[in-house]
Amino acid sequence: MTIQTPVASKGCSDVPVLRERGQREVFCGLTGIVWLHRKMQDAFFLVVGSRTCAHLIQSAAGVMIFAEPRFATAIMEERDLAGLVDANDELDRVVARLLERRPDIKLLFLVGSCPSEVIKLDLSRAAARLSRSHAPAVRVLNYSGSGIETTFTQGEDACLASLVPELPDAAPNAGKSLIVVGALADVVEDQFRRLFDQLGIGPVSFLPPRRTSELPTVGPQTQYLLAQPFLGDTARALDERGAVRLHSNFPLGIEGTTNWLRAAADAWGVSEQHFNTVVQPPQERARKALDHHRERLADKSIFFFPDSQLEVPLARFVSRELGMRPIEIGTPYLHQQHLAAELPLLPQNALLSEGQDVEKQLDRCRAAKPDIVVCGLGLANPLEAEGMTTKWSIELLFTPIQGYEQAGDLAELFARPLVRRSRLEV
Repeated sequence: MTIQTPVASKGCSDVPVLRERGQREVFCGLTGIVWLHRKMQDAFFLVVGSRTCAHLIQSAAGVMIFAEPRFATAIMEERDLAGLVDANDELDRVVARLLERRPDIKLLFLVGSCPSEVIKLDLSRAAARLSRSHAPAVRVLNYSGSGIETTFTQGEDACLASLVPELPDAAPNAGKSLIVVGALADVVEDQFRRLFDQLGIGPVSFLPPRRTSELPTVGPQTQYLLAQPFLGDTARALDERGAVRLHSNFPLGIEGTTNWLRAAADAWGVSEQHFNTVVQPPQERARKALDHHRERLADKSIFFFPDSQLEVPLARFVSRELGMRPIEIGTPYLHQQHLAAELPLLPQNALLSEGQDVEKQLDRCRAAKPDIVVCGLGLANPLEAEGMTTKWSIELLFTPIQGYEQAGDLAELFARPLVRRSRLEV
């Protein structure tokens, strides 16, 4: 397969965007804890919320009964909500008991929820108070995972944005450094680290790190690459610390990964010959992996409901590397600057939509009769009952999909529902 190169067409960079503001179908930001708690090995996420919050996290995580996860819920009872007890006293008691039981915790996140925000519980003041009480052994931060105004991936954005003020200042004479921003599976992080080493790019650090002792330094010589398109608040916080974002595609598929790596290579002055020498072997492996799925996926139509903010780079990947036909590319929020390299690579005949009015979008989807629909869990089962083939968008967050070695796995996530449908029809 030959990767397409940008042509004179501007893709979707200058097409009208359908902006809708109505009823939405999304998970809440608490869901991000499911992959964040696996990444930061000495951090703990304490949700200050209701039993519903606890059930959501437990069911979404699928934690085995004998496992001891790095998250929990400080459940707010009726008397907390009614103001019959001091919620801060209750929170202090729960945190003290947690830290006594889990001395391995070095970083504790207090995660706000819809209930805690409705009663105006100030978790920022609580985090500052608890940090003073438990310093220097434990650092306590807070962020909001509420689903009132956000989509579920913004939980990760809020978490990482809360970490940025904690990053140490780079030394005054420090040279250029690179931060890869966005939670990546350990295997993906290791693969990227090896590629950066082979390219001669470094020092490279990752945010979030695996351990809180590995927080990257930041300063005017710091450059960063976004590994996820939904990290607007985190990027803004890094910009305010003096770091500079490298503009690129996102590392999904061969094309996205190559352009992502090239952005860093150009900043470090890596020659084109050396760059090609390093990336050619993993590119070839990825091409062979994609060949396995392209025959099934080519010319299949696909409809993206807005859910994760991954929709735009995913649409670029499936259209340009798998030959699929995006009908509508819906995304909760269209960040024009962060997606500036993606939009020109989208097919011009696709409808690009931002936000959601779910009933209107369902009507468009039914009229289009796509071969596959990418959507949230709340819509997947009803659409399956209507005879449509769906892919859960949240699975694209739980699964390692970035980089060359995962390109085939990413393609398989779209092929699998079609395989399942074909078997059911026999």
